[in-house]
Amino acid sequence: MIPKQALGPGPEEQYRAYLSEGRFMIQRSRSSGRYVFFPRVAEPGSGRNDLEWVEASGLGTVYSITVNRTRAGDYNVALVELDEGPRLMSRVEGVETVPIGTRVKARIVEIDGEPAVVFDVLNEGGAA
Repeated sequence: MIPKQALGPGPEEQYRAYLSEGRFMIQRSRSSGRYVFFPRVAEPGSGRNDLEWVEASGLGTVYSITVNRTRAGDYNVALVELDEGPRLMSRVEGVETVPIGTRVKARIVEIDGEPAVVFDVLNEGGAA
């Protein structure tokens, strides 16, 4: 058995390290070209383990959104489909909700002391 330290950091730890550097990275299979998110060791479905880290465009479309109302305040939870294909759960900043299909752009912020990806609405000219 190989000690865990010899294997290096796992995919989630690598992803978080990139976020700490201010880089939004996702994985892509070298052989199929398919993008993968959430970080993992093999491509879902095929089991290919030739995943490499690539810079995400940061652009996406709101696939689904809901608003949570709490005593501490209201916030949205959005499922965003990245232009590369994978979907990720996050939030759209600065708005309570947006229509499905709204174009958004990612940015990295700190939430509870940890880097995280959130999205801003793109205006018609493409700026966030």
